[in-house]
Amino acid sequence: MPVACRGEEFSNVAGRFNKSVLILAGSAAVGACLWVAAGAARVQARPARTSGTSTAINTDRIVHYIRERFGVPDTVKLTVGPMENAPLPGFYQAVVAVDYGEQNKQQNTKQSILVSKDDRYLVIGSAVPLGANPKAEVIEKVRQALKVPAAVQLTAGTFRPSEFAVFNQTQVTADDGKKKQSQNFYLSKNDRFLVLGQVFAMNVDPMREALRTITTQNQPSVGPANAQVTIVEYADLQCPSCAHFHEVLEKQVLPKYGDKVRVIFKEFPLPMHDWSTEAAIANECAYQIDPAAFLNYRSTIFARQSSFTVANVRDLLLQYGQEAGIDRLRLAACMDAKASMPRIEADKREGEKLGVMRTPTSFINGRRVEGSPPDADLYKIIDEALTDKPEKKGKG
Repeated sequence: MPVACRGEEFSNVAGRFNKSVLILAGSAAVGACLWVAAGAARVQARPARTSGTSTAINTDRIVHYIRERFGVPDTVKLTVGPMENAPLPGFYQAVVAVDYGEQNKQQNTKQSILVSKDDRYLVIGSAVPLGANPKAEVIEKVRQALKVPAAVQLTAGTFRPSEFAVFNQTQVTADDGKKKQSQNFYLSKNDRFLVLGQVFAMNVDPMREALRTITTQNQPSVGPANAQVTIVEYADLQCPSCAHFHEVLEKQVLPKYGDKVRVIFKEFPLPMHDWSTEAAIANECAYQIDPAAFLNYRSTIFARQSSFTVANVRDLLLQYGQEAGIDRLRLAACMDAKASMPRIEADKREGEKLGVMRTPTSFINGRRVEGSPPDADLYKIIDEALTDKPEKKGKG
């Protein structure tokens, strides 16, 4: 099974820098990388009482939210340890043990979390104290946590209210002299603690959030708009696992389920891939020029991934586009003008809002699926979606 493509490798909740550019896993991607696995065990979680208080936090709810939010299969055992008062005001802290089973023991790990005392907010990560000069210390803490090279300049923006009532936020920008990239970080309301991780509102159902967030109209797709099941796939055209999953969708899922399934394709080029953005531009140009040729062109790019290099990508994209029936001159003009870039940027913003930073990531009637799961698992998810009560499958 091909390995899924990640925006970064990670060894802590805050993530890493890749190629001296800011690529932070201190977002939902941390959970995506951490919580994904294959295998099947039941949750063994229990209400845990916090040290020195009679307040009980429902760890079953925490485990359920993590599973739904990050697409963790039941084969992975999640156990929430004892809750203790955290240095961050209004929060408890705990550790989640992730058990992949006997066959994958080497992947077993633990993850720090924070849970608000009103049981509304979950932080995947930790919080560190800031001193008298919070903005300067944010830069210092980020540099230390992410092992940012000295040659990369970091700047922190103004502190401002975030979408979460208990947190402020700031934008940290990394500049290596060639490229800039930014990431939001959260802070306590008094600006005395920096969150190295991501914040989630546990009172928001992840599946409903996905259905509300995902745009389904005027999108490259195959299958009827009124299909019972809608699969929305965020993919990187340079990602081998995406190529495998695309083949499964095209050659197995669609023939098996026919008009019951619709697949919507979203572009999510990862920053460490050197030609995926150009390929995404070309593929979306194809959709703008001739929507009927989009799928054939996309399938060709995936099937011939190994033939692409930075040096030949433009020529091959034009060649394969012409073979797919797309007017070569119109495709070249669209690619050179980057006329389809707004579509790609919209897909990226949408995916990032949903915490996508690993490809392929799919949503099957709003249910998150990471990577390219075994066929039997994928069919099981689709079959379950077919029996669920129909809901609105995205926004127009």
